[in-house]
Amino acid sequence: MFLAIYLIGYFLIFRNWSPKIRPEASSCLISFFHGTPAVLLASAAILSDPNRGFAAANTAFQKLVLDYSIAYFLMDLLHYLVFFPSDVLFIAHHLATLFVVATCRHVVSHGAFAVLFLLLLAEVTSACQNAWTLAGARRKEDPFAAKVYEALSPPFYALYSVVRGFAGPYFVYEMVVFYAGEHGDGLVPRWIWVSWVAVVLMAIAVSILWIWNLWVELYRERTRKLQEKIR
Repeated sequence: MFLAIYLIGYFLIFRNWSPKIRPEASSCLISFFHGTPAVLLASAAILSDPNRGFAAANTAFQKLVLDYSIAYFLMDLLHYLVFFPSDVLFIAHHLATLFVVATCRHVVSHGAFAVLFLLLLAEVTSACQNAWTLAGARRKEDPFAAKVYEALSPPFYALYSVVRGFAGPYFVYEMVVFYAGEHGDGLVPRWIWVSWVAVVLMAIAVSILWIWNLWVELYRERTRKLQEKIR
């Protein structure tokens, strides 16, 4: 499904776009079909489990949602390997994410609550981010795209900062407290949940650095425009 969406985007929807940005635009398209649906599916899978919580066993619905995300990350990983093989950071991110989701789905019988909640937090900004990315890719060629990019930047940065800077770290803390305590002993092997936490913390750290740089860039741009108006 994700391969078909990618090809439709590359050869039909974005066929008139610059060859340099067509792959990125097609990647954003499949992300649109994963991000928000994944948030809704993960929420439904968590809420539909009456025994939800860190101690709950994975349900069939939760496994299906995990499979949905595995399919997306495999397709987007293929995209990076084909078009951006030197982008080691994103390739490593996708491999690490696949490790977390795949081990939760296929290795242990617990942990879907934690992994799906982390997926929800990661993808809740996806729609806004993809729209911002597409507008940013076209802003030099299309005045309307430039306006959309400028309008979306502050709210997107703010939402991303709250989710990645506060909500994400707090949930990881709760996760560590549970699995490291006596109630979590034996539910998920220690090496697996420790590796999950390590992967998530590294992803959060990179995300915070990324959004910090975007805030700095936005501040400099707004300051420059203000100085030009004064002159």
